[in-house]
Amino acid sequence: MLLPRRSPSLRARLALLATGTAAILLIPLAILVHVLVRDMVADQIWDESLNTATHVAAQVRDGRLSDPIPVGENGINLIEVTRPDGRIVAESAAARALTRLSPLRPAPDREITQTTACSPAGRDCLYVTVLRVSPDSGPALIYAGRAAPPILGTPFALPSLFLLALLLTALAGWTAYKVTGRALRPVEAIRSELAEINENNPGGRVPEPPGDDEFSRLAQAANDALSRLDMSIQRQRQFAADASHELLTPITGIRAQLESARLHPEDTDEAVRAALRDTERLEAIVADLLLLARIPTVPETAREEVDLSHLVACEVERRHERLPTHLHNTPGVIVRGMRRHLTRVVANLLDNAERHALTLVCVRLERTEDEAVLHVRNDGRPISEADCERIFERFYRTDTARSRDRGGTGLGLAIAREVVEAHGGSIRVENVTDGEPGVRFVIRLPLVPGAAAPVSGDTVSGDTAGGDTES
Repeated sequence: MLLPRRSPSLRARLALLATGTAAILLIPLAILVHVLVRDMVADQIWDESLNTATHVAAQVRDGRLSDPIPVGENGINLIEVTRPDGRIVAESAAARALTRLSPLRPAPDREITQTTACSPAGRDCLYVTVLRVSPDSGPALIYAGRAAPPILGTPFALPSLFLLALLLTALAGWTAYKVTGRALRPVEAIRSELAEINENNPGGRVPEPPGDDEFSRLAQAANDALSRLDMSIQRQRQFAADASHELLTPITGIRAQLESARLHPEDTDEAVRAALRDTERLEAIVADLLLLARIPTVPETAREEVDLSHLVACEVERRHERLPTHLHNTPGVIVRGMRRHLTRVVANLLDNAERHALTLVCVRLERTEDEAVLHVRNDGRPISEADCERIFERFYRTDTARSRDRGGTGLGLAIAREVVEAHGGSIRVENVTDGEPGVRFVIRLPLVPGAAAPVSGDTVSGDTAGGDTES
């Protein structure tokens, strides 16, 4: 059985990538440099030998040719002047040590020929230019050249360049490894700190490098995520504690009533009624907790087009015997979602409004270009700024005793927010400062695309107690 190989670290991979890139670039570059340098040196020799041959030809024409022929400072030290039959007329001192520079003669239709003459072993090469002088002037051919310089004659030039390219490649890999290690040091610090964070230490944070580079933004994003995770854990712990307390209260009441009925049989009927009330409260809490757990798991296929106008009107009508409720309704407001969940949202908001209202509840449903906007207002006491967000938390009550006495489970607004956000909408609460004081909940839900807007003036106003009031 083959064991999976451990993947190399990012640092090693980047170093290998830098090494491979350097090798791909430097080795062909070494070959190119070798070829270009050889060509440049050879071209320079050809040019200098042609200039020397031309200068000697001018001496021949002017009758100023001397023997031995003096050489210049350009390195062309092999010079011969011969007759057409090959007999040497004059030559430089260095050329006298050689039998002939080259047996080559230019073609009849050419004045200049350049050649390379090497020994049989391929070494000791000579770069020679042959210039034809007018045949009527006496001497006919001028040979000028020099031995190949070391860069052209040595066989170690290209291997040396290869070796240099390999050394530079290794240097590039080593530099990339060191630089990458230094650059990734903040990542290692972040990894080490994250490894220390667990359920017993959820409040840890990673170090944030200075600056505004990718690692700094990564650390900031990690700390933001850790903050949200820590907050979520704290909320879950608080929820568990609150749920335990909320569930324990009715269970304790039921136990107390049953024990009282056993000790005092004459009070059995009253004890049973009290136990049933606590049982109903326990059932309501459990049902709400199950609903909260199911909301995020509702598939998109389970949703349908819902006439929110009709839904709101039916829910308000169902409460005609309760606190007076003024309804300002806009027909034809169609949204997509779970009908029973949206009904629960409207019911929860009305329950909350009735629970805290002094004399009146106002409901307004309207539409914008792409949103349905539902306002539920009561004329109760304003909510403090600190509670405007916390009232949507589970089991949170601004008035614990009164809410429990009047049947609240502490989950109504939490359910409303979960349902609204699951439908792609938003919910907020605000204190009313214009006109009569009070508190207003505002829900925004996306309309069904392509839903026709109602005809102007097609707004229905109703009031279970009479009259229409702005919400």
